[in-house]
Amino acid sequence: MSSVAVLTQESFAEHRSGLVPQQIKVATLNSEEESDPPTYKDAFPPLPEKAACLESAQEPAGAWGNKIRPIKASVITQVFHVPLEERKYKDMNQFGEGEQAKICLEIMQRTGAHLELSLAKDQGLSIMVSGKLDAVMKARKDIVARLQTQASATVAIPKEHHRFVIGKNGEKLQDLELKTATKIQIPRPDDASNQIRITGTKEGIEKARHEVLLISAEQDKRAVERLEVEKAFHPFIAGPYNRLVGEIMQETGTRINIPPPSVNRTEIVFTGEKEQLAQAVARIKKIYEEKKKKTTTIAVEVKKSQHKYVIGPKGNSLQEILERTGVSVEIPPSDSTSETVILRGEPEKLGQALTEVYAKANSFTVSSVSAPSWLHRFIIGKKGQNLAKITQQMPKVHIEFTEGEDKITLEGPTEDVNVAQEQIEAMVKDLVTRMDYVEISVEHRFHRHLIGKSGANINRIKDQYKVSVRIPPDSEKSNLIRIEGDPQGVQQAKRELLELASRMENERTKDLVIEQRFHRTIIGQKGERVREIRDKFPEVIINFPDPAQKSDIVQLRGPKNEVEKCTKYMQKMVADLVENSYSISVPIFKQFHKNIIGKGGANIKKIREESNTKIDLPAENSNSETIIITGKRANCEAARSRILSIQKDLANITEVEVSIPARLHNSLIGTKGRLIRSIMEECGGVHIHFPVEGSGSDTVVIRGPASDVEKAKKQLLHLAEEKQTKSFTVDIRAKPEYHKFLIGKGGGKIRKVRDSTGARVIFPAAEDKDQDLITIIGKEDAVREAQKELEALIQNLDNVVEDCMLVDPRHHRHFVIRRGQVLREIAEEYGGVMVSFPRSGTQSDKVTLKGAKDCVEAAKKRIQEIIEDLEAQVTIECAIPQKFHRSVMGPKGSRIQQITRDYNVQIKFPDREENPVHSVEPPVQENGDDAGDGRDTKDIDPGSPRRCDIIIISGRKEKCEAAKEALEALVPVTIEVEVPFDLHRYIIGQKGSGIRKMMDEFEVNIHVPAPELQSDIIAITGLAANLDRAKAGLLERVRELQAEQEDRALRSFKLSVTVDPKYHPKIIGRKGTVITQIRLEHDVNIQFPDKDDGNQPQDQITITGYEKNTEAARDAILKIVGELEQMVSEDVPLDHRVHARIIGARGKAIRKIMDEFKVDIRFPQSGAPDPNCVTVTGLPENVEEAIDHILNLEEEYLADVVDSEALQVYMKPPAHEESKAPSKGFVVRDAPWTASSSDKAPDMSSSEEFPSFGAQVAPKTLPWGPKR
Repeated sequence: MSSVAVLTQESFAEHRSGLVPQQIKVATLNSEEESDPPTYKDAFPPLPEKAACLESAQEPAGAWGNKIRPIKASVITQVFHVPLEERKYKDMNQFGEGEQAKICLEIMQRTGAHLELSLAKDQGLSIMVSGKLDAVMKARKDIVARLQTQASATVAIPKEHHRFVIGKNGEKLQDLELKTATKIQIPRPDDASNQIRITGTKEGIEKARHEVLLISAEQDKRAVERLEVEKAFHPFIAGPYNRLVGEIMQETGTRINIPPPSVNRTEIVFTGEKEQLAQAVARIKKIYEEKKKKTTTIAVEVKKSQHKYVIGPKGNSLQEILERTGVSVEIPPSDSTSETVILRGEPEKLGQALTEVYAKANSFTVSSVSAPSWLHRFIIGKKGQNLAKITQQMPKVHIEFTEGEDKITLEGPTEDVNVAQEQIEAMVKDLVTRMDYVEISVEHRFHRHLIGKSGANINRIKDQYKVSVRIPPDSEKSNLIRIEGDPQGVQQAKRELLELASRMENERTKDLVIEQRFHRTIIGQKGERVREIRDKFPEVIINFPDPAQKSDIVQLRGPKNEVEKCTKYMQKMVADLVENSYSISVPIFKQFHKNIIGKGGANIKKIREESNTKIDLPAENSNSETIIITGKRANCEAARSRILSIQKDLANITEVEVSIPARLHNSLIGTKGRLIRSIMEECGGVHIHFPVEGSGSDTVVIRGPASDVEKAKKQLLHLAEEKQTKSFTVDIRAKPEYHKFLIGKGGGKIRKVRDSTGARVIFPAAEDKDQDLITIIGKEDAVREAQKELEALIQNLDNVVEDCMLVDPRHHRHFVIRRGQVLREIAEEYGGVMVSFPRSGTQSDKVTLKGAKDCVEAAKKRIQEIIEDLEAQVTIECAIPQKFHRSVMGPKGSRIQQITRDYNVQIKFPDREENPVHSVEPPVQENGDDAGDGRDTKDIDPGSPRRCDIIIISGRKEKCEAAKEALEALVPVTIEVEVPFDLHRYIIGQKGSGIRKMMDEFEVNIHVPAPELQSDIIAITGLAANLDRAKAGLLERVRELQAEQEDRALRSFKLSVTVDPKYHPKIIGRKGTVITQIRLEHDVNIQFPDKDDGNQPQDQITITGYEKNTEAARDAILKIVGELEQMVSEDVPLDHRVHARIIGARGKAIRKIMDEFKVDIRFPQSGAPDPNCVTVTGLPENVEEAIDHILNLEEEYLADVVDSEALQVYMKPPAHEESKAPSKGFVVRDAPWTASSSDKAPDMSSSEEFPSFGAQVAPKTLPWGPKR
C-alpha cells in the first residue's frame, strides 16, 4: 500500500519550477478518474552525496547532480621586504608621512592595487600588495623603482639574440621587467654594442641577468642560414598551398622563411638546430636544382581586367593550377600595364596549365544594365533587401552601383551574371512602369519647416503617401526637392509640400525685443515654460538667440493671427517679469546687517515672506553695505521701509531731507558716483539717497549719525550752490601710490588744500578703471589754485632721492616681523617709499630710504615716532577674572582688535587654566620639626589675582592706561530684577524663544532661576551700557504679561445653560458649522457634556469668555432651541428601492431637498426593523410640503424600478451552480514522513529530518533511509 503526501500547489511551485521538463509529472484530477500521483523521489530529486567527489564514485542523476567548478580567486597578495640599507627614505620624522606615503598613494591610484607598509625591528620595510595579478605586478615594479635604492649592471650576449629577449611586439621584455621588477635597456639595432643594461634592486638584477643569459643559451644551440633562390622558383619550393615547405619544416624541425610574392627578395632564411638545418637546406637546394633543369617557360597575353580571375581570391586559383599541373603562373604586378602572363613548368604540363589559365580568365564576365540613377535605391531596397535576394542565389556575382550614372555593373561567373542581369532588368522594367518621380523648387529657408521638428512633417508625408522625399542638406543651399514613388502618391505629396511652402510664404515673421536676462526665465527649467507657450500656439515657431550672441531679439514665425496672439501673450509675460524684477539698493551700516538677518535668519525670512521680495545681503567679508531688494515696486518699497526702521531702532540714526533742484542731481553724483561717494566717505560713511531719475522730485535724503548728517548736509548744499553759480572741473594725474600721501593721515593734507582754496578734490575709488585720475571741482579760481598746489606736491614726489637714518638694531625686529607689515604700511602711506633694513645677523644700525623727497622725509619722521613709542613702551597688568575673558574678547576677538587699533597697544591674554580651583595647603610638619626652620616661606595673599586672570597690555603709558579702562568697561556686570515667579514661564516663551529674543535685542545674558527654587529674582549679565535698556525691556514685558493675566481672568467667566440633549446635534450643526459660527461671532468657548461621563449632567452646556459675550452666546443658543421646539417630526413610509435615487450621488439630491424645504430628512440604517420608514423634521408647514415632494418622487422612481426589474428577468444569464470539489493540492507518493505507519508530519525544526547543507548529521535509518 503506497503512502500519499498532500502539499498545496503554492508551496510546491518553487521546487517544481526548478526541475527539468522530463522530471515534472502533473496529476490531472477530476470527478470521474484519477491517475497515480508522482513519487516523492521524482518530485524531489536527491542531493549529491559526499562520496561523489571520489574518483570511483559515479555522477548522481537528477537536477542537483551537475558539478560546480571551483571559482579561482581573482585577488592575490604578495609580501616582500626592503632591507634598511636599500631603503630610499630612511630619515623620516614620523612613519606614514612625507614623500614615501605620497609615492604609495600615487602607486595605489595608478595601479588599483592595495598597499600596506610596516617597519620591522631591523628598520627594514615590509610591503604587502593585494589586488589583481596584473595590478600587483605593476605596483611591485613601481614600489621597487621608487622606494628602493637602484643599482645597475650590464650583461653581454650576441647581438642576434637581442630580438629574442625583446619578443614579439616587446611582450617578452615587458613580462621580464614585471617579473623581476627591473628596467632592462637593450641597444638599438643600429648600435653595434651587445651590452644589455639592467637597473633595479640587487635581487631583481640577479634574476633578470639569469633570465637573459638563459634566453641567449637557448639561442646558442640554434643556427641561422640564408640561401639565395631565384624568385621564380619560390612557388615550387613552397609547393601548392605551402604544403611542401610545411612538410620539410615538420620533418626537420627547422623554421623556413620564404619571402611573400609581393616582397622582391630572393633570400630564403633557415633557423633551427644545426644538424636538422643542414638537412632542410640540402632538400631545398635539391628541389631548386631539379626545377632549374626540368622547367621551361611560355608567355601568353591575357587581358589585364581578367588577371584577378586567374589569381583568384587570396591567390587560390594560382595554387589550384600549381597543384593540378605542377606549373607556376607568374602574373605582372597590378601597377604594371603589362598583360603578359608567364607559365613555368615541365614542357608536357604547360599545355594543360595554359588551358586552365584561359578557363579561369574566361570563367568571369562583366556586364551592365541600364537603369535610371534615381531607381537605384529602389532596386537595392530597404537595408539592401531586394539586392540580397539576388546575391544569396548567386554569391559569386558582384553588383556595383555608381552614383550619378544610369547603369548597374555586374561582375562574376558568366552563367550567374546572365541570370542576375535578367532579374535586374525585370526589376528595372517593373519599377519604371509603376514608379515616378518629380522635382519641385522650394526656397531653401523653408526646408527645415517642411521637415518639421525631429522630421515629424516629412515622415508623416512619406508614410501617408508611400513615397521617398529627398531634401538637399543645408550645406548645398539648393532649392530642389525630389519626390519618388508611386505616381499617385508622388502627385499627392507634391501637392501637400507645395501647399506647405505656399503657406510659409504667406506666414509672418516677427522680431520681439525681450531683454536677454529674461530669456532663461521664459524658457524655464528644462524648457517647460516655453513648451507651454508652444502648446498654446502650436502653429508658431519661437526661436531664441544663442546666449553667446548677447542678442535681445526673439523671433516668432507662423500664421499672422497666431503670431499676433503669441506676441501679446509673451509681451504680457515679459511685463509681469519686469514688474517682478524691480530692484532697489538700500545702504545699511555694516554693523546692523546681523540684526536685519536675525537669529538663524528669522528676521530676513519674515520680511521676504511678508513683502514677497528677494533680498540679497553682501557677503560677511565684503566691504559693501548695500542690501539689494528685488520684486514688485510696491513690495520693494515696503521691504525697504522695514529694513530702514530696524536700523533706525537700533542706532542713533537720523534722517534729513534736503531740497536740491533735480537738474543738479547728476552733476552732484558725478561720473560713476565719484563726487557723492567722496562726500559720503568724508562724512563718516553717511548714506545719501537721490530720487529716481525722471521722478521730478527735488528731495535728497541723508541718513547716518546726527553729527555726520549735519556735516554732509552742509557740504552738499555748498556744492549745490557752487554748481548753480558756476562750476569748473580740472583733471590731473598722479601715480596711485602717491594718493594716500596726498590725502594725508585721516585726510588732513587734502582737507588743508580744500580749506585754503575752497575747491573739492576727488580721488578714484578702488573699482574705477583709471586709477591715476584726480578730479578738482569748484569755482575756477579755487580749482586753479588747488591744481597748482597739488601739481607742486606731485612734482616733488616724482623727484626720487635716497637717504639713510640710524635705528638701534634692537628695534629692527619690530619693523620686519609679520613679513614686514610695518614697512608695508609705511610704504602704502608715504607714496611707495622703499625702506631697507640691514640683514639679520649684521650689527649695522643704518636704514636706507628711497622714494620721493617729501615721502622719504615723512617716512623718516614716522619711523622716528615708532622708535620713540618703542622706547617709551611700558607693560601694565589688568586683572579680569578668567570667566569674563571670552565676553571681553567679543565675537572672533572683534572687541580686542578695536581696542588695539584705537589705542595702538598690544594686548596678551593668559592661557586658560584647566583646573581653576584655587587652594593653598599649609606645609606638613614631620617628626616635630618646625615647618619654618631653614625655609623661606612666603605668605600667599588669598586676595591677590591668579595668573590666569592677568591680561598684559604693552604700549605708551597713557595709551595703556586708556586701554585698561576700555577693557574694564567690557567686563560684564550682573544686576537682579524682581519678577513674579508665575510669570517666568511666559518670559522664557515656547522653547526659550521669548528670552532668546530679549537677549539678542539687548546683547545681554538673562538667567531665570530653576522652577524648584520658587525664586522671583532674575539675573541680567552684560555690559553696563546695555543693562539699563535690558532691565527696562524686561519690566515692560512683565507689565504686558500682567495685563494679559488680567485679561485672561476676565475671559474665563463661565456660564451654564440647560438644553435638552436631543437638541445638541442641531445646535452643533453639520460638521460643527452652527456652533463654530456662534463661537467666532461672540469670541467664546462652548463646551458640550461628554456622553460617556455618567456623572456629568447631560443637559448642561458651558460657555466661557467675557461676561457680556457669554450672555450673547447663551441668547443665540436659546433662540435656536426655541425654533427647534416648534419643529415636528413625521415618519413617512417610502419604498426602500427608491431611497438611493432620492438621496442622489454623495447625498447631493437629498441635501438640495433639505435646503429647499428647510427640513431634516433621516433615512433608516441597514438592518433597521422597518427599511421603508423615513423621518422628516422641521416646522409643520415645511414638513408637509417636503413629504408631498418626496412621495411624488417615489411614485416617479418606483415606475422606473418596476420596469427595470421586469426587463432584468429576460437579461439574466442561465445560472451555473455546479459545486466544485475543493482542491486537494499537490499530491506525492512514498514521502519519507509517511514511511512509518503513523500519520505524523515531518518536524521542520529538526536538523535530522531537514539537515543543513554540509552539516554533519548522525546516521539514522528513518525517515531519510540509508545513505546512498
